[in-house]
Amino acid sequence: MTYDASAREDRGAVPAAGGERTFWGRLASWAPYRALVQLATATPRRQFLILAALPVLWVLTQHLGPMLQMLRVSLTDAYPVAVGTEQHFTFDNYLRFFGDRLFWMPFFRTLGFAFVFTLCTLILTYPVAYFLARHVSPKNRMLLLLMLLIPFWVGEIVRTYAIMILLGNTGAVNLVLKWLGLIDRPIPFMYTSFSMGVGIVYLTALYMLLPLYSALEKLPKSLNEAAADLGAGAWTRFRRVTLPLTIEGISSGCTLVFLISTGFYATPVLLGGPSTTVFAETIAGFFHVAGDEWPTGAAFAVIMFLAALILTTLFQKLMTSLRKGDAK
Repeated sequence: MTYDASAREDRGAVPAAGGERTFWGRLASWAPYRALVQLATATPRRQFLILAALPVLWVLTQHLGPMLQMLRVSLTDAYPVAVGTEQHFTFDNYLRFFGDRLFWMPFFRTLGFAFVFTLCTLILTYPVAYFLARHVSPKNRMLLLLMLLIPFWVGEIVRTYAIMILLGNTGAVNLVLKWLGLIDRPIPFMYTSFSMGVGIVYLTALYMLLPLYSALEKLPKSLNEAAADLGAGAWTRFRRVTLPLTIEGISSGCTLVFLISTGFYATPVLLGGPSTTVFAETIAGFFHVAGDEWPTGAAFAVIMFLAALILTTLFQKLMTSLRKGDAK
């Protein structure tokens, strides 16, 4: 069989059913277009810039942009500005936080809750990630991961209401305890720090599980086997081999969960009570009133963001020092 090279055409230039080339076919065979594509993708650096352009644009406009706008609003005396009124920049919105101790309690409570909930999430999800990565066969691993991911396909509000149904006075937990004869009357789980903690741990478990699973899956089994051959017990192998080599996953998971926990609003409102008011509720209160309080709410949001960022940066530095210490 002979092959006619002149009859070969680019895939994008295949003639349409009527015998004419499609628009994309004509464009692909157009000499200026070919020259432009070759010029834009001539080096790996240019290829990377083309691929990264849209994600970088998205981050700048959808993430960094609103944050900068929030910072600008926090430095104004009123927002939006009334017609005929001149806008002035001021630091009074930040001084209001430091000058009134009433706002300190929900602020530090939020940071404390975030720390405790992050620790609880780590303790609960580490064994699950370890079991998936070390004791489940590769052919069943993805199926189990999919089963764990399914609840996270629905929104935060729906999952929060699921926790409310579970912990309510007539919920599954109280019904089971009553059926077992352990209680005579329902235990008031709802609207406490316990119910809010259960909800937040449930909502953030995925962000801890995936980094831990990734770190544990990359861990060679031969290292534990070598430690066992040298006489190390199960606890010693975990403490001296597994845990130090998964610090990176622990660091990533804890950072994600802590940052997310500091910003939860709907879950504390639905599951918490008066004694569990978090800083996000305080911030939202300023945006629920007239516009002259919006700069104060923006300033408080910036303070919360900076505090969480500073704490996570210090935590990352601590984890880095631990990794370097283990490497030595």
